[in-house]
Amino acid sequence: MESSSSANPATPLGPTPAPEQLESIKAQLDLVLLALESLVGLGSEAMLEAAAHLGLQTWMGDRVTLWRLRQASPLRKGQGRKKLDVDEARGLVLVSVHLAQQHQGKIRAAVTKLETTTAKQQPPHRVALLGDYLDAFNNFYEERMTPDDLPSPDILRDLALKLLVDLLFYSQAGGTRKLWLALLERSR
Repeated sequence: MESSSSANPATPLGPTPAPEQLESIKAQLDLVLLALESLVGLGSEAMLEAAAHLGLQTWMGDRVTLWRLRQASPLRKGQGRKKLDVDEARGLVLVSVHLAQQHQGKIRAAVTKLETTTAKQQPPHRVALLGDYLDAFNNFYEERMTPDDLPSPDILRDLALKLLVDLLFYSQAGGTRKLWLALLERSR
């Protein structure tokens, strides 16, 4: 796990994003959490436990607050109810990385299966763990995201697989900084 000094969202993980970058960061963080949910079956309770463990109850103390943070994503149905500030974004980064570290074994197993299927030129959805992950990701995405922006099945599959590989990097030492810098880079 990261050092305890990173447990405070006010502790900079890296550069502070410009206000216009927060829209993209909200969407990206929600997708990272969606990938984690899809792979390991965790829900809001696990996210709240991680927030409590990290001392983030101020930002994520109950299901309603967490739901509002997740609904801040511009990709979500009914989005826009809550604006995400920088400290909340940093808190979601810490929670995401903490959960990825807790489930690193399953993430690693899924990425290994993905590498094997890719090397054999087999479709990933035919491998049990990957197929379950892709099905859950697709179902969650279709349930929660606005139908106006639903990508094609191939694009959605590619997004899910990219997020799976990204989770492996975030589950390792220095994951919070890796995720934060990736969010900043992708939001430009």
